[in-house]
Amino acid sequence: MTDPNVERKLVEIMRIIGEGDKPLGARLIADELHNRGYAIGERAVRYHLRILDERGFTEKHGYVGRTITERGKKELSDALISDRFGFVITKIEELIYRANYDLDTGKGNVIVNITNIDKDDFEDATNIIRHAMDYGAAISSRVGIIEENTDHEIYVPEGKVSVATVCSITFDGLLLNNGIPVVPIYGGLMQMENHKPDGFLDLISYSGTSIDPIKIFLRRKATSILDTIETGNGKMLANVRQIPASAAVLAADVFERAKKVDISGQLCIGDPGEEVLYAPIEMGKIGIPVMVGINAVAAVEEAGINVETHPVSAVLEYSKMKPL
Repeated sequence: MTDPNVERKLVEIMRIIGEGDKPLGARLIADELHNRGYAIGERAVRYHLRILDERGFTEKHGYVGRTITERGKKELSDALISDRFGFVITKIEELIYRANYDLDTGKGNVIVNITNIDKDDFEDATNIIRHAMDYGAAISSRVGIIEENTDHEIYVPEGKVSVATVCSITFDGLLLNNGIPVVPIYGGLMQMENHKPDGFLDLISYSGTSIDPIKIFLRRKATSILDTIETGNGKMLANVRQIPASAAVLAADVFERAKKVDISGQLCIGDPGEEVLYAPIEMGKIGIPVMVGINAVAAVEEAGINVETHPVSAVLEYSKMKPL
């Protein structure tokens, strides 16, 4: 059986080809995938196109590109019915499964957000990211710097440099890898008072939207990260996951071990069945809010530098990520 993550990309590629009025080549498809939040390059697109050709869903027209076949149109129609709801949480669950970082060996993948920055703005942007990370706005000071045409899995647009920041959903991977069932439930906007979390002002359920909640808040320009750093008061982004109440002690141990390898940002561990920072939690569960890694790049946008950010975008070997 094909990896569900591959299947999702195949559906999106068919959707892009089906929307076109002429054959599309791998480069154009890669550009549009990037616009839709899929950070994969032209080489990876060609691999997926070969699968679609073999299944009879697309037809190759020499070097001009591909069109979708009648069989492909039917497959696409069937796929989109089930794909319409739960897209975000399904993608997150797939990445949690792929996040295999081992706190004991220091090896494995973490989940990352990908932010594309114009080369001309790169120095100023990374200075702001570093400033925000020094404050503790992100969950790790480590980043991955990806240049054009250097990683066939992560697509970097022409004239850009991609910065990979550790995503807070990495915590869910760490909990799962240590035997703790975990479900991400909310992305939200957190009010900060005197440099401490005062409570969520707004929450969006991961299971109830087709757009990542954190991306929604970014589009609203709802944060005030730089004000928070300067005055202690402002709005930052955080998310919440819930775990069985019986796993609280083990979870606390995982978080302490994670701090030793520069993965932190967990705000507290709630009480069983009780709200945590105004976020509702199910009976028999405890809520765990965590600051998100995207806070650091939200600060860049607040400073007037245009960037393009894709939350919960890919996995990356943590040992290859270094402090700015």
